[in-house]
Amino acid sequence: MNLIHKLILAGLGILATGRLAPAVVTMQFDAAFPLTPALCLRERELFFPTREWSLNGELNHSPGNVLPFPRGEGRGEENGAVALNRSGVESAAVPDQTWPKLAPFFSPPPEFAGDYGSYPSPLKFYDGRVVKTQEQWAERRREILVRWTELMGPWPPVLEQPRIEFLEHEKRENFIQHRVRLEIAPNQLELAYLLVPEDPGPLPAVVVPYYEPLSSIGRKEPLRDFGYQLAKRGFVSLSLGSPGGSAREPSTAGAVCQPLSFLAYVAANAWNALANHPKVDRARIGIVGHSYGGKWAMFAACLHEKFACGVWSDPGIVFDETRPNVNYWEPWYLGLDAHAKRKPGVPKQDNPRTGAYKQMIAAGLDLHELQALMAPRPFLVSGGAEDRPARWRPLNHVIAVNQLLGHTNRVAMTNREGHTPTLESNEQVYGFFENFLKRGR
Repeated sequence: MNLIHKLILAGLGILATGRLAPAVVTMQFDAAFPLTPALCLRERELFFPTREWSLNGELNHSPGNVLPFPRGEGRGEENGAVALNRSGVESAAVPDQTWPKLAPFFSPPPEFAGDYGSYPSPLKFYDGRVVKTQEQWAERRREILVRWTELMGPWPPVLEQPRIEFLEHEKRENFIQHRVRLEIAPNQLELAYLLVPEDPGPLPAVVVPYYEPLSSIGRKEPLRDFGYQLAKRGFVSLSLGSPGGSAREPSTAGAVCQPLSFLAYVAANAWNALANHPKVDRARIGIVGHSYGGKWAMFAACLHEKFACGVWSDPGIVFDETRPNVNYWEPWYLGLDAHAKRKPGVPKQDNPRTGAYKQMIAAGLDLHELQALMAPRPFLVSGGAEDRPARWRPLNHVIAVNQLLGHTNRVAMTNREGHTPTLESNEQVYGFFENFLKRGR
């Protein structure tokens, strides 16, 4: 059985109008299934997602968070939210401007509805048993995590207090940009940029990994400036680059895990760096990346459950050897092998698979199984040339996991024609974070 603590709170209730009023409600603290750290509603019962928010059995909300309210018959179509001011008292109803634009992307188009393709269900144990209950999913989730960790190699210990050396700062629009050196692994410091809005906080925050951090802060490649754009919108952002400065030969500080898993480890340390910042609400930290950064963000969000949500821009969300850019087979991702070398490029008979990737393919594993670890935390695939609408087939499996856990609107995908982000696709990314890290949907 799951460990579920129930608490009866007097003096707090939420009516269908979205207003706080005197009432008695049941609070459930579920330790087995990490959720977006916000107050959620399920069948007219308040469901508070994680034990991090419970201190000595008492509700421990963060002032400034937004509590979504029941819509219609549990989740109808009205839009709005109840905001708490810095004293934790209701201040005003906050109109939801972005959700109506985002909502359609949380459902597959009709031609892919209910289509699971040939991908094996994450709701089956490796021995063939079917997952039928939430308790069984907790066991199955552990099984997936153990299996993938065994294949990729273990992480070094996560740094609880990674060092940050502040080198210089400048005022940019409505935020302060700090050029820093961040400890991404034990005694390994790398250049990063910390952008901190002038808003009082506590604020949501986002880790932004890419080949180099300058694009993320708007100082190099266009339309990759997630860190800069989110900072303008009131998010603290931490932009990272490839460890050691090379994506193909990353400096992994002697870690024994595959390079892509090491990147996820780096992001976990970046999560701690943000969580320790006095302006950051540690319960509202997400991650976003494009292409190489999208692979990095996806593995980080799936493997490190403290990330509240994630956005992955056209990384290639499943293994696909018909697409040369979905290149998880390369040694700088999952193909590192101490006993075999291969040339860059799609695996062929004279250039075979290597490393963990070879083992994963032989075992019939695919990335939708890793993505199932997100449930019920929300994520958005900002799809382009590599992630076309047909990718709904593997995503439908993740939707099924969320349904077992009693949740909808947790898996989304938008689509554009090319690999490069567009103004429209980026606005969808920012709207996603507005909804899940500011409004706490």
